[in-house]
Amino acid sequence: MMYLLAAGGFVLLFAGGELLVRGAVAVARRFGLSQLLVGMTVVAFATSAPELVVSLQATLGGQPDLALGNVVGSNIANVLLILGMAAVVHPMRFDTREVRRDTLVMLAATVALVVVTRGSEVGPSVGISFVLAIAAYVGYSYWVEVYRDSPGRLLHEHEAEEFSHVTRKLWLGIANISFGLVGLIAGSRMLVSGATDIARSFDMPEAVIGLTLVAIGTSLPELAASLVAAIRGHSDVAIGNVIGSNLFNILAILGITSIVAPVEISASIAGFDVFVALFVALAVAPFLLYRGRIGRVVGAILLAGYVTYTVVLYTGIFPGA
Repeated sequence: MMYLLAAGGFVLLFAGGELLVRGAVAVARRFGLSQLLVGMTVVAFATSAPELVVSLQATLGGQPDLALGNVVGSNIANVLLILGMAAVVHPMRFDTREVRRDTLVMLAATVALVVVTRGSEVGPSVGISFVLAIAAYVGYSYWVEVYRDSPGRLLHEHEAEEFSHVTRKLWLGIANISFGLVGLIAGSRMLVSGATDIARSFDMPEAVIGLTLVAIGTSLPELAASLVAAIRGHSDVAIGNVIGSNLFNILAILGITSIVAPVEISASIAGFDVFVALFVALAVAPFLLYRGRIGRVVGAILLAGYVTYTVVLYTGIFPGA
């Protein structure tokens, strides 16, 4: 039963996330939002909705390890699993100028994650700071890209263009949002419940399940979007999905969750996994900032890194894991 719950949660989270993105984009376009603003805000927030709903559900349910593990594990999976798979499917070439600013801010946010996990919990004050930071950054980025014609403008417009086939009918957009939210809420409850039961049946820490099973489940929209973008040759969109998701996971998802209820810090996550998240972000940074290319060999190395990380978690080879 617990496996069916987890599998059903996967399906509902993916379907709910897809419906929410399509509905949000349709409503935004119906009200005349520009491609740039749709890509920067609507698409970014909507694709991170599964992480938000699951983290809120876990925190309110007294399972902080799942909540924090979801955020940290999603960021690790985004770089090693999603970026690795996308590069293996189609070698990625992109203009580093389009992603440079977002990459640097993502690195800064990851450092901030390491810092705030030195304490016993992430409280409302940190959460408010994180939410204000992401709001200020989105506002600043929009201003720069509108009035100074920043190279990053192309990236966010391309993200919105990925949904060019979405309907412009307002009623259908609202219906998609409604069904998407229902799917996300139901899917999050099923996934959290199933994951918790799996952890207990194998006498496994909830943090490990949060870092792997739950994190992958909530990252399915980013995985699907990045793979489709890579297959189409839209490498900048695939890269943007990963960078944007990592940035929003820390500042928006963890921020909002900790405002609703303080998120207790797991010693194992604080002592090992946040540093893995920082390491993989730093490891991929030279490719994003300078090289502008991630080939199949690098993609395979990233995938191997994720397999290794998962094995370490489930075997407990590293004492802090």
